[in-house]
Formats: sequence, C-alpha cells, structure tokens
Amino acid sequence: MQADSLSALALWLQGVPGSGYLNLVLGISLLSLLVAVLFSRYVLRQDTGTPAMQRISNAIRQGAEAFLHRQYKTIISLAIVLALIIFVGYYFGKGESTLAIRMTISFVAGSLCSLAAGYFGMWVSIRANIRTASASRSDLNRALQIALRGGAVTGLGMVALSLLGVGGLFWLFDGLNNPQQVPFQIVAFGFGASFVALFAQLGGGIYTKAADVGADLVGKVEAGIPEDDPRNPAVIADLVGDNVGDCAGRGADLFESTAAENIGAMILGVALLPVFGIYGVLFPLLARAFGLIASTVGVLVVRVKGDEDPMKALNRGYYVTTALAVLGFYIATRLLLQNNLNLFFAGVIGILTAFLFVYITQYYTEYKYRPVLSIAESAKTGPATVIITGFSVALECTALPVLVISAAILGSYYLGANAGLPGVSPPAAGLYGTAIATMGMLSTAAYILAMDTFGPITDNAGGIIEMSQQPEEIRRRTDRLDAVGNTTKALTKGYAIGSAALAAFLLFSAYIDEIKVHLGWPADKVFNVDIGNVPVFTGALLGAMLVFLFSALAIRAVGKTAETVIQEVRRQFRSNPAIMQGTADPDYGACVDIVTKSALKAMVLPGILPVVGPVAVGVIFRFFPGYDEIPVGAASVAALLMVGTIAGILLATLMNNGGGAWDNAKKYVETGKLGGKGSDPHKATVVGDTVGDPFKDTAGPSLHVLIKLLSTITLVAAPLFL
Repeated sequence: MQADSLSALALWLQGVPGSGYLNLVLGISLLSLLVAVLFSRYVLRQDTGTPAMQRISNAIRQGAEAFLHRQYKTIISLAIVLALIIFVGYYFGKGESTLAIRMTISFVAGSLCSLAAGYFGMWVSIRANIRTASASRSDLNRALQIALRGGAVTGLGMVALSLLGVGGLFWLFDGLNNPQQVPFQIVAFGFGASFVALFAQLGGGIYTKAADVGADLVGKVEAGIPEDDPRNPAVIADLVGDNVGDCAGRGADLFESTAAENIGAMILGVALLPVFGIYGVLFPLLARAFGLIASTVGVLVVRVKGDEDPMKALNRGYYVTTALAVLGFYIATRLLLQNNLNLFFAGVIGILTAFLFVYITQYYTEYKYRPVLSIAESAKTGPATVIITGFSVALECTALPVLVISAAILGSYYLGANAGLPGVSPPAAGLYGTAIATMGMLSTAAYILAMDTFGPITDNAGGIIEMSQQPEEIRRRTDRLDAVGNTTKALTKGYAIGSAALAAFLLFSAYIDEIKVHLGWPADKVFNVDIGNVPVFTGALLGAMLVFLFSALAIRAVGKTAETVIQEVRRQFRSNPAIMQGTADPDYGACVDIVTKSALKAMVLPGILPVVGPVAVGVIFRFFPGYDEIPVGAASVAALLMVGTIAGILLATLMNNGGGAWDNAKKYVETGKLGGKGSDPHKATVVGDTVGDPFKDTAGPSLHVLIKLLSTITLVAAPLFL
C-alpha cells in the first residue's frame, strides 16, 4: 500500500482522538461475526448422509449438548458467586463504588463472551462432523473445506467477540477521553474469560480423556476391537469428548488469551501516552482486527489439488494468513505508532515465534521424526520401556521452546528499548516491545483455532464413517483427514504454549504497572521483587507448588473417571454377550452419563485452586514485614506469578509434546509397522497413549489457562495486596 494512501486513511479515521480507529476495530469485529455466520450457513447447507450416519451423529450431538448445558450451569453458578465477591471487595473493602460497578460489569461480560465463544463453536462442530463425513464419500476437497470452515466459525467468532468485548467496554467506560485509567477498569473482563476458560478446558479435558482411555483399554487392548467399533459402549462418549474438550474448551482457552493479552498490552500502552497518545492504547485492538481479515482470507484460499496431502493445503492457508498479518501489522504501526519500524519488527518477532513453535511441536509429535520413532521402537520390549522413552522425550522437548521464548522476549525487548521514544524510559519502551511481539504471535489466532477445531470435526467424521459401516475406500479418505486433524491439534497446543508464555510475561508486566498506579509511583520507578525476602521467596515456592498440585488433581480426575468408564464397559460386555457378536446395541447413553457426572464433579477443586491461591498469598503476606517501601504482599504475589509461570510453561510443554509423542507412536504402529494393530508392540503403545492422553488433552491445555488466570486474578485483586 502506498504511503499517500495510508496517510489518507489516517486522515479519514481521525476526529475525536481514537474514535475512528475504535469504530474500525468494532466494525471489523462485527463483519467477522457475519463471516462466521455465513460459514456456518455454508456448513449447514451440506448433505447429512445416510440414516445410519445421522443416527450416530445425533447421539454425538445430544451427548455434547447435554454435557455443555450441565457444565455451563456449574460455571455460571460459580461465576455469580465470584462476581458478588468482586463487587463487595471493591465497594466495601476499598470504598470505590464506580470501580466496583465497572469491575463487576467487566467480569460478567468476559464470562458471558467466553461462554458464548465456546458454545457457538461447538454448536457448529457437532453439525459439521456428519456433513464432512457425507462429503468424504465423493469429494475430499469439499470434505476438507466443510471441516475447516466449521472450525473457522469458532476461530473468527472467538477473536471477534474478544475484540467486541474489550473495545465495547473501553468505549462504554469513556476510554476515549480517559485512556490512562479505563484499561485498568476492564481487567476483570480478562479474568472472567480466564475463569470460564479454565473450567471449560478442565471439564472438557477430563471428559474427553476419561472416555478415550476407557474406550481404548477395554476395546483395543482387552477386546481387540478397532478404535471406533460400534460394539464399544464408550465410543460415543469418546466422540462427544472430542467436541467438549477440543472445540468448546480450546475455544474458551484462546478467547481468554486474546482478551487478557489485549488488555495487558493496553495497560502497557498507558505508559506511552506522552509519545503516541491514545493510539498506543488502541494499537493492540487494531492489529488484532487486521489479523481477523488475514485469517478469513487464509480460510477461503484452502483447497486440495487432486490427490494432494490435505496438510499442504492447510499450510498454504497458514502462509497466506501470516503474510497478510505481517502487512496488517505494518499498516497498524504506520497509522498508530508513527511508523516506528523497531516496534513493527517486534511484532514480526512474535509472528516468527508462532512459526517456530508450530514446527518444534511438529518435530516432537510427528512420526516422521526421531523422537516419536524412538518411542515406537521401544515398544518391542513392552509398555515399561514405552513409558520410560516417552517421558525422556517429554523432558527433552522443553529445551527448544524455552530457547525460542527467551530469544523472542529478549529480541522484542531490545527493539522496544531502542525504538527512540522520547520521554519514555528504555525499560518501559522495551516492555511495550514485548507486548507487540505477543500481539504478533496472536495475529493468526483465528486461523490457528480453525485448524484446531478441524481436528475433532474430522475425527468425528471418521468415527461416523466406521460406525455406519461405510466402504473401506471412504474410510481411507476420512483417515487422511483424521491424520491431518491430529497434527493440527498437536500444533495448536504448541502454539497455545508459546502464546501463554509471552502473554504471561506481558500480564506480569501489566500487574507491576497496576501496582505502581495504585501506589502513586511514576511509570519509570523500579518495583523490585527481592527473592531474598523470606515472604517473597515463600510466595515463589507456593507458585511452583500450585502448578504441580493443579496438574496432579487434573490427571487424577481423569484416572478416577476412566475407572468408572472401564467398569461400565466391562459390565456391559459380561451381561450382554450379544454386543460383541454384533447382534445387540450397547448402551451408549450409560457411558455418556457416567463421564458427564464424574467430569463435572472432578473439575471444581482444581478449578478453584488457582483463584484462591494468589489472593490468599497477597492478602495474608501483606501483614509480614518487608523491605524499604516495597509492599510485601504485592511483591510476594509477583514472585508467585513469576515462578508459577516458569514452572507452568515447562510442565505444559512437557505434557503437551510428550503426550502427543506417545499418541503418534501408537499411530505409527497402527500404519502396519512393527507388527501393526493387535501386535504386542501395538498394545504397548496403546498403554503409552493412555498415559499421554491426560497429559496432552487435560492437564497440559489447562495449564495454558492456569498461567493466564494467575495473572488476571492478580490484576483484579491487586488493590487488596497493598
């Protein structure tokens, strides 16, 4: 785009400072929601297959909707209690009625938008599965496009709702005229989104992996039947779990990522008001809005050429999305940040970080590469060596992501600190550079989430084809899509870890800035977190413990729930031998109901833990003596955030990549290698996969949310620590 065209656009958007750009952000968000609706209409117009296929699809849909309705009732009840606590805490604890009302409104809005993002995405995915299955009978390209556009409904809807929520509250609270205070008043929007996301991801993750483990151990290992065999009573619960975990759960997860990071970047932008005015605060919103346009175009260009590998088509869409996101970043930098190229290249670092995380995850989780192949080879000597080798791979795979994150943070900080911003200290400018890198990494979030939701849609489609006993040729076609879907789900988890790492650093910086605002300190005054201070060190230790205890509770919940599924499947096989003979249908509903009740019960304790922990540390530790003028309660919580974030990033990486490696070692054997399905190596890798399942689909993804929830709860509760 020519310089004079951009100048004309900037002139046209000016008026009340920032109003034109805010209106542009809200307009793009509404347009993206319209595109999501059009995508959903495209999906719903497609053929729904045979009556046998529809019967299976209807069972999946009913199970998923029943779980989500019951889960949302639990989440809404907890959210109402928390909203009242926030209001009472600010109104009576701090005597600030306006802030109490705005914080409560922000929390409720964030919770509702997060619930809507998860529900809307899953509503489409459980209808796209049957249509993808039907299309696969004749046309691989059409099946691919149906699945991806069904996933794009989640991706576009999630990012658009995030922008509408944050931008709408900024406008409602008169942020255009008071940009230095309003970003601090909408932090509860990010907390509401994080709170809902944690329970959505945790409950969905417990459900999907308990059903999967139960179905695999009794079906594959004990009964020796295929994965999606209709004789397995747990197979419908397994297919339901793909939707409630990977669609609704991941949608809420990335929704809260975008919401919390937008707000965190806006808070850091307040320190740059003397240089950019309100435009530094609005930049994160505009950059994200341009990312929506890039993602829409990326989805539209995806198509398979002949007998091409579907992954190549998805990669082309990702490349187009990335190129357009870079262009959008440049336009936003030119319009709002005075064409500061240092800050533009900080955003490019974030985009490159996303690329690297995708490919590092691919290396550790695809069976074309050494890590997964080494696990598969170890299966020759039994399940014990599969566990040992797989865990060593899980430990190893933490190194490269940490090096990439470190390079991204240091590089973007250096660019920001040397951006030549008059009147702004280099550390403050450097932190804004890291915020822009985070925006860059998340600029392709809508397309990434579309690829993630593509996975459970194609997984369900394959299950529908197999359970309805379609010809082997069609099953091979859906297997190709399913294999690609497994890859995209693994890549998205890697992307989510990277974004969580950058976001956590961004939100930690925002927390320090908020503390300084409440203390009345100037922006360039240093807030030291002295780890040698006994209460501060203790807070750091508690932060690490919180991550491990949370993971233990999440994994234990999967184990306990899976036990009930295994017992039920065995009971049905014993009491009705006709099931294995194929002359009687199993009771699918019993397994669905068992998993639903157990998952909802098990998610409450680990979900409450990260909400209560940081607040308890901040409130209790404030009464200990500190050093100098640093409030010891706030410093202890800062240490909890720092160490909890570090431990969470490492453990999430270990669990996500390690679990994915175990899973794909099993899939490698199932291609016919090392004896193929039913062999002893295959049974050994199935055991490894059942260990990896709660790692990669329950505890690991929930840790992404936990990391950000720790930061958003402290942003909301910061005044209580002083």
